[in-house]
This record gives sequence, structure tokens and C-alpha cells, in this order.
Amino acid sequence: MTHPLLDYLSLHHPLPEADAERIAAIAEPRSYREGEVLSPQDHICRQLFFVVKGVARITMTQADGQTAILFFVRENKFCTILKSFLNQTAAQEGIEAACDMEVLVLQREALYTLYKELPYLQTLINQITQQTLLDKITLQSGSSGLDAAGRYRYFLQHMPDVATRVSLTDIAAYLGITPQSLSRIRKQFKAP
Repeated sequence: MTHPLLDYLSLHHPLPEADAERIAAIAEPRSYREGEVLSPQDHICRQLFFVVKGVARITMTQADGQTAILFFVRENKFCTILKSFLNQTAAQEGIEAACDMEVLVLQREALYTLYKELPYLQTLINQITQQTLLDKITLQSGSSGLDAAGRYRYFLQHMPDVATRVSLTDIAAYLGITPQSLSRIRKQFKAP
């Protein structure tokens, strides 16, 4: 039987069978429907999610009341509000299902107990998380300075799998444009 989280971790570090069983024991499978909240804004994030299937969106309510989408998290990635998770402070951001999704949930308390027993696991997850943050920064900086059409083209080039699974409203919010503007841009892309 395969276990998505163990398979993923094993790509980065060999897992002894006993350790794998202990990790699997604290990974709780959950399903979310599109729009459901995994971790609410203004609450302390006490879970580390591993996305098995689907896409999560990291959101934040702006001063004008509009919801901004800061990032999408897809399969085989960890997802949390890192500052809140590490410092146990209220998060300014929230995590929602951008489409139907399946995750494995690691409760912070259980994970930190396991870190004491398996110190390499904390180092491993920290390294993976740091690489994910670097990838996120690279993706976001690659589209800075581009106009709306350029940002959309960049998004399609670097996240084509996300573009086909999330709503156009979500894509527009991520790009920082209105859905109407995105519609016009998409028409230009389809024009001969």
C-alpha cells in the first residue's frame, strides 16, 4: 500500500519502516469541497497539511474588504500558514480549498512530539518547506513588473495544472486583476 506523504518524504530521505509507520499514524486523511476552509484567517494555525489531491489557496482579506489570493498550493506540497504554525500566533492569512481536495493533516502537537523522537524529520520538513518558500519567491518575482497579460501568460507557463482546476475568479484574484479584465485577456489569447 502506498502512502502519498511517506512516498514524498522518501524522495528526500530514506525512511526506516518503523519511522514510516509512526509518521503515517499521525497523518489524518481529510477531504474538502471547493470553498471550504482548512485554516481560517485570524486563528492560530495548528495543522500542517500535505496536499494529496487538488489545490489549496492561501488568502488574505485586504483593507478594502476584497479577498486576495496570495498563492496556490498543489499536490505533493506542504501547506500551512508558517508564521502562525511556528509561533502559535493568529494568522493574517487563511487556507481554503480552491477545488475539491484531499489532504493529510498533521496536528502540530503530534508532529512536534514526533520531532523529539525522530530529530531528522524536523530537519527534513524544514528543508522541504524552505525550498517551497524559495520556489514561491522565484515564481512571484518572475512575474513582477509584467502587465496583466504578461502575468497571466507567466501563470499559465508555470502553473498550467492549477489554471485548469481553479476558477477564473481565483486566477483573477491571484493576478490582482478583475474577472472582467481576465476575460478580455483570455479573448486576446484566443484571437487569431
